[in-house]
Amino acid sequence: MPPIAQRIPLQRKLGDEGILRYGFHGLSYEYIMTALKEEAGPEAADGRVIIAHLGNGASMAAVYHGKSVETTMGLTPAGGLVMSTRSGDLDPGVLLYLLIEKKIPPAALNEMVNKRSGLLGVSGISPDMKDLLTAAENSPHAAEAVDLFCYQAKKHLGALAAVLGGIDTLVFTGGIGENASSVRRRICDGLSFLGIGLDPARNKANAPVISKRGSSVKIRVIKTNEELMIARETRRLLLRGLKENRSAS
Repeated sequence: MPPIAQRIPLQRKLGDEGILRYGFHGLSYEYIMTALKEEAGPEAADGRVIIAHLGNGASMAAVYHGKSVETTMGLTPAGGLVMSTRSGDLDPGVLLYLLIEKKIPPAALNEMVNKRSGLLGVSGISPDMKDLLTAAENSPHAAEAVDLFCYQAKKHLGALAAVLGGIDTLVFTGGIGENASSVRRRICDGLSFLGIGLDPARNKANAPVISKRGSSVKIRVIKTNEELMIARETRRLLLRGLKENRSAS
């Protein structure tokens, strides 16, 4: 990402030591961009793309000319969107309050932020979106957890669109992004000013393209494959190692 997107507004020496916003789900995003180029052509992959990887871990990335320019995660995977058990973005003062006033030990706070927050923490029922969607009709807490997830995803989508100066393609991926049509609908509702419009029937069917005909933004559902990317990267490194060994000998 550009340096300004990586910078965390703390003392400069900390940034120089590597305390920066890195982002995660890179394997997924790399696969999606490859798949987008194959399915929609080089022009689509070269445009203003927002990818929403929504699963147990959730993040979004803004991509322009095939390069990531912004992401929702930061130094660790705990930042950004609310997730299954991770809190997502927090006011630093909240953490200081819990440490100093509530006397919560650092190890316990780490456990809370990463494993006992998010959808699980808000609902008090489950970290699984499928369970929460089923329970939402009878559980206000489950309903609120779903509402919070969709609200935050919509908010971050708007922020990434601002960074890109608009949006040409929106891709949903990850377990929730690929399968939860109601979540996709709620994220996209009210974003017609960005050119985003869902086709209800296509969305419900989890079709490859779920945008309305004539919409300026093409909305796609693409199944990610991080395992394939790991295999490809491993093969590339092994081949490079073999090549270097042959050159050395």
